[in-house]
Amino acid sequence: MTDLDVLLGQLSLEEKVSLLTGQDFWSLPAIPRIGLSSLVMSDGPVGVRGTGYTPDDPSIALPSPTALAATWDVELARRAGRLLGQESRRKGVHLLLGPTVNLHRTPLGGRHFECYSEDPLLTGEIAVGFVHGVQEHHVGTTVKHLVGNDAETERMTVDVRIGERALREMYLAPFERVAAAGGWGVMSAYNGVNGASMAANGRIQDEILKREWGFDGVVVSDWRAARDTVASALGGLDVAMPAMDNPWGPALVEAVRSGAVPEQVIDDKVRRVLLLAARTGALEGFDLSEVPLDENGDDVARDVATGSFVLARNVDGVLPLEAGDLTRVAVIGALATDARVLGGGSAQVTPPHVISPLDGLRADLPGVDVAYAVGADPRPFLPAALGPDWAPFRFALSSTTEAAVSAGDHEFPVGAATIRWIGDPPGGLDVTGITSLELRTEITPAVGGDHVLAVSGFGAFELVVGGEKLYEGSLHPPGTGRADLLLHPREIRFTVPLEAGIPVPVVLRQSFVAGAAHSVSTTLGHRAPGPDEEGLIAEAVELAARSDVAVIVVGTTEQVESEGFDRTSLALPGRQDELVARVAAVNPRTIVVVNAGSPVLLPWADEVAAVLLTWFPGQEAGAALADVLLGVAEPGGRLPTTWPNAEKDCPVFDAQPVDGTLGYDEGIFIGYRGWLRSAAEPLFAFGSGLGYTDWSYDHLAYSGSEVKVTVTNIGWRAGREVVQVYLSPGADSIVAQAADSASPVERPERWLAGFGTVDAVPGESVTVTIPIAERAFQVFDDGWQRVPGTYTVIAAHALDDPRRSVEITI
Repeated sequence: MTDLDVLLGQLSLEEKVSLLTGQDFWSLPAIPRIGLSSLVMSDGPVGVRGTGYTPDDPSIALPSPTALAATWDVELARRAGRLLGQESRRKGVHLLLGPTVNLHRTPLGGRHFECYSEDPLLTGEIAVGFVHGVQEHHVGTTVKHLVGNDAETERMTVDVRIGERALREMYLAPFERVAAAGGWGVMSAYNGVNGASMAANGRIQDEILKREWGFDGVVVSDWRAARDTVASALGGLDVAMPAMDNPWGPALVEAVRSGAVPEQVIDDKVRRVLLLAARTGALEGFDLSEVPLDENGDDVARDVATGSFVLARNVDGVLPLEAGDLTRVAVIGALATDARVLGGGSAQVTPPHVISPLDGLRADLPGVDVAYAVGADPRPFLPAALGPDWAPFRFALSSTTEAAVSAGDHEFPVGAATIRWIGDPPGGLDVTGITSLELRTEITPAVGGDHVLAVSGFGAFELVVGGEKLYEGSLHPPGTGRADLLLHPREIRFTVPLEAGIPVPVVLRQSFVAGAAHSVSTTLGHRAPGPDEEGLIAEAVELAARSDVAVIVVGTTEQVESEGFDRTSLALPGRQDELVARVAAVNPRTIVVVNAGSPVLLPWADEVAAVLLTWFPGQEAGAALADVLLGVAEPGGRLPTTWPNAEKDCPVFDAQPVDGTLGYDEGIFIGYRGWLRSAAEPLFAFGSGLGYTDWSYDHLAYSGSEVKVTVTNIGWRAGREVVQVYLSPGADSIVAQAADSASPVERPERWLAGFGTVDAVPGESVTVTIPIAERAFQVFDDGWQRVPGTYTVIAAHALDDPRRSVEITI
């Protein structure tokens, strides 16, 4: 095996620094003379996009991280990781940028869907399963965003003020768990923590992560988060990404030569990069075991989805539906045909297909009239043009580079009139030479009248319909920053009268300044003539009234849940609440499917027969939904975060900084810890969720490092149970003295200490063994301290549904 120090000794200072500095948007440079290939990175965590957009090489889209955490299944998380490790290998990626382990501090967090849970233990365990799965394929992960990036407002600059106890017990805990489990990478956040920018936060990145925890991997900056040459080099950062606006490169070489940065600091960073290269097969001389590429993406996506769906309400066992009893099923909602399968922002991928709820139910109910009505459309932007009215869509890229000019424009088809990429453009063109992108198609309307066309995205556009130029200009004001362009696209609409059956050519052009085509978002939207908002709801109500069952799909939009901004409300957008209430009034068998990545308000929850929370369910959304609604699979999910009745009840709600700082004044009391010391009752408690069978909890035993729980399936069908173990402090340890400390220690009413899953057929008893770590009894008070006293060990179906308990003394 090659000695990394020998290779390090062969490098010049300039070469060393080059290995720490992005050479483009997604990679570090190769140094062939030492056998080092270019290390390639890619966004995750629901799919592997790769370094650019290639229409002929789509990416598997798994359900959102909130969905993965809702499975409470570490092995399934590992399987999801194995799939994405496999996808990374296929796309030539060495380092996957994920998973995200920031906590659900407030439900307003814009990337709430991309994080796992409000609980650090559940977050850490699911993350470890995922990381192990990815790294089995010799692909690294970067657990992110270290630390305090729990909201999007002013995320580039905000200074988050976190007390030491909350920092250690809550926010750093998932990172510590992954580091202890052998994660190979960490991504540092944009924000500051306690006065120091995270990219230059030596106390957290160097003292805690590397020295105290013994982390031997790489710390990668979030993109353009490193802003200061010397401070970031001395603050524990190892790799600054991407090439643009990078403070390292020649500036870091000069800082070393001037003595501002010791060369041994650079050497430590390079060793870490070389070790990552050795682990991922990018460095010659390191033999890696062969790993079979045997995960089926469709199967994994479907299994995660069904395992994540949380049945929150099921009156009189309306679910599962019996297919033989159905003659007509009403499927209602814009999201029933345009499924929201992933959240907005940098983590988006283009899946090979998306199965909508309507398509999934129609496929599984071939003898049933599965009828559709829009009902209420929450989408603020028009959906991309597609369907039988439209000719095939073809995009063409024009370039000034010699290779592109000699070959002609690069053309490629797409299934709908939308395209998005971050990084390399299609066709392998040099991004600096791309001058324009053109979409050509033709509409032959089935229905005449006023059609609405729209242009959305960012950049300079020209729209020509039937030879008439309808628009030419930029959708954003001059000077809009790159991040705002990417994360805040805009839309402009045009009403166009069209005759039925008469074809009309449509051309949408987008022009670029040099180098701007590394980030592209372009959509041609379309809405055919039809009823107004009131008419759409009336149609849905009428359909529901004459159907055996009504399935309404409601949810959020990309303009509500996305990277780049926080939510302003937990209410469902548009008139979806009104739609549900009016449908439920005419059909007592109304089932509401909530297609949202994070909590939303459900004011009608007590008026409907069933509520099924499906998160952002990935590409197999409709197939998984049909499986669960028809009883082919059980809704296996349990809530990884609390769902409120009202916004005012949330223990932490506001995410707005004041004068550039955001204080975490609630300390450790976020999520259910905060709910437990509040007088308010949530709508759905942490850990809750119904299955299609019932369970008795028969026995609980605590042995000092583990809990054994025996449960029996007392229902009518096979099922799965998530056994949750909580600790509750006795009167002598709710407010107690930590060992060797003079400060009081306030503890939550109870907290998650472990969990495990069981499967059983009717009448079968199963015993599950759940490890309880020493950390469960500790607090951080100038170091980790065990708090002695009495505790109640609780085995529960959910936080608010304890089943067995035993008192212990430590």
